[in-house]
Amino acid sequence: MKKILSLALVLVMLLSFAACGSKSEPAAASKDVKLGFIFLHDENSTYDLNFMNGAKEACAALGLSEDQYLFRTNIPEGQECYDAACELADAGCNIIFADSFGHEDYLIQAAKEFPNVQFCHATGTKAHTEGLDNYHNAFAAIYEGRYLAGVAAGLKLNEMIEAGEFTAEEAKMGYVGAFTYAEVVSGYTSFYLGAKSVCPSVTMEVTFTGSWYDETAEKEGCETAGVPNVSYNGSTVAACPNTFIVSSRINWAPYYEYVVNCVRNGEAIAADWTGTIATGSVVLTDVNEQAAAAGTAEKIAEVKADIEAGKLHVFDVTTFTVSGDNVKPTLTVDAEGHVTSYLADVDTDPAYTGDTEVVENGFFNESAKRSAPYFDLSIDGITLLDVAF
Repeated sequence: MKKILSLALVLVMLLSFAACGSKSEPAAASKDVKLGFIFLHDENSTYDLNFMNGAKEACAALGLSEDQYLFRTNIPEGQECYDAACELADAGCNIIFADSFGHEDYLIQAAKEFPNVQFCHATGTKAHTEGLDNYHNAFAAIYEGRYLAGVAAGLKLNEMIEAGEFTAEEAKMGYVGAFTYAEVVSGYTSFYLGAKSVCPSVTMEVTFTGSWYDETAEKEGCETAGVPNVSYNGSTVAACPNTFIVSSRINWAPYYEYVVNCVRNGEAIAADWTGTIATGSVVLTDVNEQAAAAGTAEKIAEVKADIEAGKLHVFDVTTFTVSGDNVKPTLTVDAEGHVTSYLADVDTDPAYTGDTEVVENGFFNESAKRSAPYFDLSIDGITLLDVAF
């Protein structure tokens, strides 16, 4: 049985694991900018490399020369972030971006000291409550991309079931996550729901590395030879040509371009900005036909169209249940375990107190009340392993 179950695992590698923004021709030099970027790691981290690639793409599209943007890498989630932000501001940067959740408080501190500099933070949660004109959060509806990747995984499971490798009841996926934050919970839950939409019997186990980037732990979590896999932030097709199926990621270039255009045009930057499939912020790699089930690309295109048209909502409450010890004080479920109401922790506080109703029109409305994810429910069908932090 162990051998059969191991074959059923589809590993998802979370390797680090949020109007004036339309693309345009470069503005006149008199309205030009200088950008500063703060990255938690260097290019060896797929998480940070994705931000770096987006930054370079945006700078090229905006017509910026290499002396108009500065990179600061390996900046920890501590006082070093504040120091780096101040250094960039002193170097003439009038827009500064940071890419990691733990950078937020230090970036806010710098924003208060440099009111003429725009500070933009990916994955943060406090811009809408801080009320600073020069501090902003951004994320993307990557849960939609992960749902699509999950569909691909579910189709692969169905193919393996039909081939007799295991039964439908034995279909199980494994997922490697970083922390138990809502950002990660939203990601693995949306992936699971995508798989479940085409393979209803699937279950999933989640293990955590306790780090946004820990190459050794991630390899240990994903080291199962011959197992089909779906990755995040980068394709593994070069290393796994026979098992890699598809990858999803956030494309940060549209946000960078949006912010620069706002500054150039003298327009306000949104406190919270959420990129979508339509803005080009949620993208998938090409499907690896060598590993994917037949018809995967076509099915992804079909589901993607339904998401864009508003016909399908990733967190449709009729598609999952919450029961037992997973029912929180601010959560209401019906007799079948379907969620009918939930006060999520949108206005972040140390106790993660629920404060905002997020179930609307029959679905959990993710990233609508702020850009960063706040889906943190433990739904049935997903088991968490090795949570030691």
